[in-house]
Amino acid sequence: MGGTELPANHPSFYFCSTFVPRPARVCFDDGGREPHVATVHQWTGLETRALRLALRLSVRAFAEHLGVAVATVSKWESKRAATAPRPDTQAILDTALDRADASARLRFETLLCGTVGTVPNAHRRVIGTGPRAWEYESWAEDLDRVVITLSQQKFAFADSLLRRWLARYDARELDERGLYLFARSTALLGDLKRDQGSVLGPLSAQHSYAGARAVFAQLGIPRRVAQLDLSLTVVAEMSGKLEIAARQYETLAGDDRLSLRDRARARLWVGTALSKNGRHGYATRVMQAATRDFEDLTEPDDWSVAHQKLALARRGAGDLSQALHFIDIARSSGTTDSPMQRVRLDTAYGHILLSDPATRDDGLLVLDQAIRTAAQYGLVHQLRSIEGIKATTESRTGPRRR
Repeated sequence: MGGTELPANHPSFYFCSTFVPRPARVCFDDGGREPHVATVHQWTGLETRALRLALRLSVRAFAEHLGVAVATVSKWESKRAATAPRPDTQAILDTALDRADASARLRFETLLCGTVGTVPNAHRRVIGTGPRAWEYESWAEDLDRVVITLSQQKFAFADSLLRRWLARYDARELDERGLYLFARSTALLGDLKRDQGSVLGPLSAQHSYAGARAVFAQLGIPRRVAQLDLSLTVVAEMSGKLEIAARQYETLAGDDRLSLRDRARARLWVGTALSKNGRHGYATRVMQAATRDFEDLTEPDDWSVAHQKLALARRGAGDLSQALHFIDIARSSGTTDSPMQRVRLDTAYGHILLSDPATRDDGLLVLDQAIRTAAQYGLVHQLRSIEGIKATTESRTGPRRR
C-alpha cells in the first residue's frame, strides 16, 4: 500500500481536493444541527497531513492507523500537494475521514483552509464561496440564541444575530445545508417582524415568511412549508382577513404535514378568528376541542393559552361568569416568563373586567399595566390592540372618571 505515488500532473488532479456536502448523510429537518460531512475527491500529501493533524496522531501512529509504512506518510507530507497516494490508499483515507468524529472533521477542514495563500494552488483545493463547516455550526448556534431572545422579546439582539448571517451570504452560493439555515433565519426574521407588529409590506413578516417558504419548498421539506403556511395564516388574521384566516386554519388543522401540536394550534386559531368575527358560539366549541387536544398531548402552556382564548370568546358572547372562570385558569396555570405572554394575559383579563361596569376601573388599571409592558418591549401590535379595546369601551360608556 505504500508503493508508487501518482505524479502531480496525473489527469485525476483536475478534480482534486474540493469539498462537497453529501446530502444522503445530512438531515435538514432536525434543526440544521447535523454535523457537516466533507469528502475529498482526490487525496494529496496536503490533505493526508491535515487529516493526521486533525486526528492528533504522530506520523508513526497515523501510518499504523492507515496500515501503511511510516516512510510513505513521511513522503506524502514532505511533497505535500506534489504527490498523491495510490487509489487503494485513497479509499483507506476516505474511510479514515468518514470514521473521524465531528470535531476531528472540523479541525481537518480548518487546517486545509489555513493552507490558502501558503501552498501553491491550494485555493483550487478549497471552495471559497459559501460558509464552511464551523460557520454552519456557529450559524445554527446563533439561531438557537435567536429563538431564546425572541421568547424574551429582545428584538434588537435577535435582529443583529439574524442579519449577521442573512447579510453575509448570497443564497445562490449556498449548498443545501446553507439554504436550510438561510430559510430558517428568514422564518425567524418573520417571527421577529410579526411580534413587532410589522405584518404587511416589503420589510414585513409576510415578506419574510413567503421567502422562507419558497426555499423550504425548493429543498423539499414539507413540514417546514406547512409551518410557514400556518405563520402566513397568522399574518392574515392579524391584518384583519378573518374569514380567509379561519378557512386556512381549518385546512391546516387536518394537514398531515404538521405535527399534532401544530394541528391543535391551527384548530385553536380557527376559533380565535371566528370569535374576532363575532361567531362566539362556534368558536367556543372549536376552542374546547383544541383544549382537549393540548391536554392529550400534555402541552400545559398551549392548554393555558387555549383557556385565555376561550375566556375572550365567552366575553364576546356576553357570558362573563364563564369568561372569568376561563381567564382565572389561564392566569393560574400559564407561564409569565415572557413579556409577550404577560401582556396577552393582562390584555385578556382587563378586557373581561371592562365588560362589567362594576369592575371597569379595575380593568383599565390592568390594561394600563399591559400598555407599560408592551411599550417597554416594543410590542406594537399589542399596543394597538389595547388602545382599540380602550377606545371601544370609551365610545360605549364615556371616558374614564379620574
